[in-house]
Amino acid sequence: MKIENTQVQMRKGILEYCILHIISRGEVYASDMLEELTSAKIMVVEGTLYPLLTRLRKAGLVDYHWVESTSGPPRKYYRLTEKGQAFLVLLDETWQELVISTNQIIANNHTEHKEK
Repeated sequence: MKIENTQVQMRKGILEYCILHIISRGEVYASDMLEELTSAKIMVVEGTLYPLLTRLRKAGLVDYHWVESTSGPPRKYYRLTEKGQAFLVLLDETWQELVISTNQIIANNHTEHKEK
């Protein structure tokens, strides 16, 4: 088993959550999302991001509007819907529970090793 495969799966598992958080700060362009995710070492490509954004839109969690650009074609800017904001609150609660649970398991593991 390769560590890289597990690391990729862990990052993919939180991708939707991270994208919703980025969008929750205000209207955002997809390339800006890619840039922030990449700088945070959550590697994602356009071929992953755009289908995910489409899924989030179809679920009613995000919406977008077009903005004319002076340097090229119009840009699509994404924003959270009210439903998306409520969904993100629930994901935040789940994330906090997971962090606490994971830290508890890790702490127990370290305690057991010290006692042996």
